[in-house]
Order: sequence, then structure tokens, then C-alpha cells
Amino acid sequence: MGVLAGLLLAMIIVPTACAVGVGARNAANWFSDIPNVNTLLPVPQRSRILATDGSTLATFFFENRVDVRLDQVTPIARQAVLAIEDSRFYQHGALDTRGTIRALVNNLQSNGSTQGGSGLTQQYVKNLLIETAQTKQQALDAQALTPARKLKELRMAMAMERQLSKDEILRRYLNIAYFGDGAYGIEAAARHYFSVSAAKLTLAESAMLAGIVRNPAAYNPNLHPVAARTRRDVVLTRMAALGLVPQAAAAAAAREPLVLRISASQNGCVSSAAPFFCDYVQRELLTNPVFGPTEEARKKLLQRGGLTIQTTLDWKVQRAAQNAINDHVPAKNSAHKAAAETLIQPGTGEIKGMAVDRQLGPDKQRGKTWINFAADADHGASIGMQSGSTFKVFTLAAALDQGLPFGTKLNAPTAFDPVGFRNCAGKPANDPGNLLRNSSDGEGGKPFTLVTGTWHSVNTFFLALEKKIGLCDTYKMAAKLGMRKASGKPLDQLPSLTLGFNTVSPTRMAAAYAAFAARGRYCSPIAIRSITDATGAHLKVPDAGCHQAIDAGVADAVNYILQGVLTDGTAAGQGLSRPSAGKTGTVDNFSAAWFAGYTPDLASAVWMGDPRGGFAHPMDNLCMDGTCYGSVFGATIPAPIWHDTMAAALSGTPWHDFHSPPGRFFAQGNGLDTVNVPDVRGMLVADAAAALRSAGFSVRIDPTAVFSSQYAAGMVADMSPGPGSSAQPGDTVTLIVSKGTNPQVRPSPRPNPSKSPKH
Repeated sequence: MGVLAGLLLAMIIVPTACAVGVGARNAANWFSDIPNVNTLLPVPQRSRILATDGSTLATFFFENRVDVRLDQVTPIARQAVLAIEDSRFYQHGALDTRGTIRALVNNLQSNGSTQGGSGLTQQYVKNLLIETAQTKQQALDAQALTPARKLKELRMAMAMERQLSKDEILRRYLNIAYFGDGAYGIEAAARHYFSVSAAKLTLAESAMLAGIVRNPAAYNPNLHPVAARTRRDVVLTRMAALGLVPQAAAAAAAREPLVLRISASQNGCVSSAAPFFCDYVQRELLTNPVFGPTEEARKKLLQRGGLTIQTTLDWKVQRAAQNAINDHVPAKNSAHKAAAETLIQPGTGEIKGMAVDRQLGPDKQRGKTWINFAADADHGASIGMQSGSTFKVFTLAAALDQGLPFGTKLNAPTAFDPVGFRNCAGKPANDPGNLLRNSSDGEGGKPFTLVTGTWHSVNTFFLALEKKIGLCDTYKMAAKLGMRKASGKPLDQLPSLTLGFNTVSPTRMAAAYAAFAARGRYCSPIAIRSITDATGAHLKVPDAGCHQAIDAGVADAVNYILQGVLTDGTAAGQGLSRPSAGKTGTVDNFSAAWFAGYTPDLASAVWMGDPRGGFAHPMDNLCMDGTCYGSVFGATIPAPIWHDTMAAALSGTPWHDFHSPPGRFFAQGNGLDTVNVPDVRGMLVADAAAALRSAGFSVRIDPTAVFSSQYAAGMVADMSPGPGSSAQPGDTVTLIVSKGTNPQVRPSPRPNPSKSPKH
């Protein structure tokens, strides 16, 4: 046998080596100059995206393969594969002379039929060359029926046998072999066909998988169950003949019916429990040059690299956001509206949750979309949405950064002519004649301070403030806090910048508000903490680039003002049972609505609108799923979504307070400027109105007169708010006029106007 083996090897090597360009004299040297198997490319491995708790968000693969150790494959499965593919694997070297000679004899005696003589090591080499081919031609060469290919396989098989143990070669073979139906490797096959790991395969299941390898198409049990069972029984018979299992055990296994428990492996984000966050991560990997010079290289890394991608997603936060979104704006709501929310941890930039009220899928199917409304174009194909009054915070921060105190007072006209503005290039940025007015969720026609103007979200106040501090300063403040258009381009500089006409994303807005929560420390939003490849090596990932973008005291002052929005402003009643701050946003013509808010521990931005186009489908008389809202402001639906999300996301966690703002901001008071309302009861209406107006209040006369117990006709019988109440100058006091005293009661003396409270 040894003589025959040597002769056979010589007969294979010399003529074949000559055929591929190697002379006979050099053939032996060429054949002995074997390659280093450690330099071979790895086979494709599937990548996993994980949440912070280690659970799997999604898998990505070119081939569904799960690499396992040899001890993670049950011994009976290993024996089944060896029995049918290479029963003498542990006895022979790279060339199985018995098998090769047997195949040669059978082939010579047959009439056209052939029998393979390759051992398991050579089969592994063939699969490896196919799997690691970098071009179509290399893949074709790896499968060509030529002596040159067989010689290359044998040469590499010899390298394998010299450099690797038999157990390691078997492990690699079991992980590379194709088992049909999209399952590569025995672990993926066990999970796919039987919904178990390879460590828990039974004898019958092991035999069936072992039988598939020879012809995965013909013996696919999902498509050809009869052929698969017949092949399984051939394997069982072979195992019994080799003494690997008792004859009775093989016979019992052969009597078992073929029972499949198919488990389809999900590839991509569509089936993920956090699909839009998953899609955000996927797009980060496919678009960021840190993961490869070209999109093709980045795609190959994701689908073949066996990556373990540890993300920032917190399931508690994610579920809180998704539940709140779904409760308020269901995916298939009758009004066709949509909502999206992103939550970011202040001081780290980590995206903790990202929810959209749709499933990830074709837009033509109701309740689905491929567009991530929460993200920028490069992470979700969204062109962004106008942010409305949530953008006013950047003008407020710029004013505070210039040192303006809380009590700074500006008149807010009923209409504002946007002239006198210059952009950062020093060029005029005006829009004369296009009068800008207050939306119906704000007020105008009177003075406001930084505090009250923000609480009431007064458009014309912020236009006046932007003009006072400079349009460029608002732009620079927004840019320092990461704001840009969803397209990736810089913000447009026009007077209505402060009113939020630029199209931006909730993710960018949440990151900016998170900077206020972090006392001015801005971090770019990130979704990936770490990545390791199939070998365990760490890959470089994008950094949040956290830095002090604005003065901590300025951020503290912003926080001081925005807390009042939730207690006394446009979002009153939406506060949390812990320190919280925020800002409503209503876009022109009710085309969209926003709320951006935060605690020191978590920041969020919520958008609601219509994917078909907000201006074409406004929310001015919205009825949705049987509930009518009238006109939708930022406080109508977005703020409750934010409230419900934050309450659930932060439940059971310690709370922290905001820092007090520096004393310099109180140089002109706390910005509230409240005074006691004078008591004008018993005064003639004209005198009462004059007294109130001189105190800074507006006056309204109730058209319905009443009988009074003490005041004569034409005198003020009552007032609202009542005398001595705390109110802000500019607020309206309603006077109720007496139409005469009750004759049964003697009137009290009319109060002396000179004794009315001073202010």
C-alpha cells in the first residue's frame, strides 16, 4: 500500500505540476513549499448587534453561520459526519490513499459514474477556497473540475495537516460545511432545522444533518423530506457498520419520523424589537469611513466580519418610548399622522432609545416606512422637519451668554417686520414686508422678560431678542450645540431662524437639549459603544467628542427658565415628579408639533406630523381614532408622549436636581415681575380701568352686569383676578360692573382710590 501510495502521489504531482507551469525537477520542491494556513482569510461570520444588557437586537450575515468550538458539537454528530464523509480521518494524512485508490478503481470500472476520493481535510480546503474567494474568477477556479485545482487543494491540505491538529481541522470543517436551506455550519443547521444547538442533537438528527453535506440541494429535508430521510438512514447504517452506535440504536433512530422544527434566522433590522435604532446602527456602519474606505468594504465587514456590536440601547428606555408613541399615535391611526422620539443620556451622547410609530418596511404598506423620522438623512433617509419653537432655546442661550439677566424686558409687538438682521458673513438677512406674528399658543402686544417670553413662547419677543443679540449669535449657539439641517448642511440664517424654520431631526435636537442638562457639555449622538471582530480584536468606533460647548452657568440659567415651561408655561401640567425642563414647539399652520425636554439624567425630543407633508395635511382640526384634539400644539400630544416616556424610563431610578444659576442673572430680579392686582371694587368703571392700566394691566369689561350687595350701578362690583392676586404686568384684569344695589342691603362706603396698593 505504501508503494502504491507513493506511485499514486508521483503520478498526480509531476504531470499536474507541469501543467500549471512548474517543471518536473522543481515539482517536489514546489509541493513541499506549503503555505502558512494562519494567513488564510477567515470564512464569513454573521454579525450581531447587542443592547446594553447583551441581548441581541439583530443579526447580519452573508451566510448564516455560527462558529462554535468542537466541544459545543455533540459527539454523536461528529461521529455521524466522519462516518459518512471520512471514517479514517484520524488515521490518514492529507491524502487518503485507500480512499483515493478505491475511487480510482471504481471509476475505472464504472461506465461514466465517478466516486470522490477527497478526505475531509481536502473537502475543508475546497470549501475554504470557495468561501474566501475575493473575485468571481477565484470562486470559479475553486470549483473547477481540473487537475490544477485538485493539486492546489492537496498542497493546502498537507499544510493543514502539518500545522493544525485533527480536532481543529474537524472543528473548522463542521463550521464551514453547507447544510442547505441557507444554513452554514452545523450550529446554524441545528438551530435552523431543529431549533436546538449542535450540542443537543439526537442520533437521528445528527445523521440527517451529516447526510445533507454531500448534496445540500438534493437532501434538503425542508424541500425533499423523503430523500433526506433515505439519506439519513444510509448514515445510520454506516455508523452501525463502523461500530460507532449499536445496531439496535441505529434501527430505532431509523424508525423515527422526520420531524423538523424550522427556525428562520432573521437577517437585518426588520424583525428587530427596536427596528429604527437598529437601522440607525446599520447605517452608521455602512456610511462612516472609520469602518472601511468604501461602502462595499463596509457592507462586507458587516455581513462577513463576525462582528459583535455593543450598542447604547437601554431596553427600559426603548420600551417606554415605543409604548408612549404607540399609545398616542398608533401606527395605523385614522389621521395618518406619525411620531418619532429619540432619548439621549446627557454627558455621554449615548442614544438610549429611538422610537417611531411605524414598523420598518415598505412605505406602500400602511403602518410601515423605511424612513427613520427620528434621524438625519445619513442615518435614516429623512429630510428632517421644521422644529418650531423648540429652536427658541438657542436664542435664549445666546442672550444669556451675552450676559442678559432674567429681567431683561423687550416689547413683543403683535406683528414683527423682520428687518435690521445680518448673518455671520455681515450681509443683510432681512425679509421686509413679511410680517411675522405670534402663533395662537403665545401672546403679544406687551412687554416680556426672558423668563415670561420663554414660558409663553412669544414669537415676536424672540424675534426682537434675536435682533438685539444678533442673528449670527443665535446661529453660532445652535451650531455649537450640534444643530445642523437633517441633510447635513449648515442651518440657513434668516430672521425666522429662532422660530425653527430649518428642517432638523429629533436626534440632533435631543443631543442639543442634553447639553443643557449636562451643564453645557455637548456630546455628538452615538449608538455604538464597542465592536469586536470574529477574532476578538477591537475595532475603532466613532467617539462622541464630548466637550464644554457653552459656559456651565449659562446652561444652568437656561435650565432655570425651562423648568417653568412645565409649571407655568405652555406645557404646564406635563412636569415629572422630579426636576425637569423643556420647551414646546408648534410649526406654522400646525404642520407639525414638537416637545423637547430633559432631566439631569435623560433628554428627549418628540416630533409629530404627517409623512405626506405637514402643510398639505395640517393638524389644525385633528381627529384621530375617535378623539378630537382641535389644533395640535407642542403641548397637545408631543408633550404627553414625552411625559409618559420619561416617567416610565426613569421610574425607580435616583433623581438629581439642576444647579442654581449664577447670581448675575438675577441683577434685574427673577424675571417674573409679578405685582399685586389693585383693589378697584367700588370705583367707577372708568376710574378703575385707568388705575389698572397705570399699573401695567390690560382691562376687559364683562358685558354681563350683576346686582351688588354694596356697590351702586356703574361701579365695579367684582374683578378677576381678585384684588391682591399676584399677576404679571400686561395680564388682563376683567371687571364686572354693578347694575345696582340690593335695596335690602345698605351699600358700604366706596373705597378711596388713593389707598389702592402701589406697584
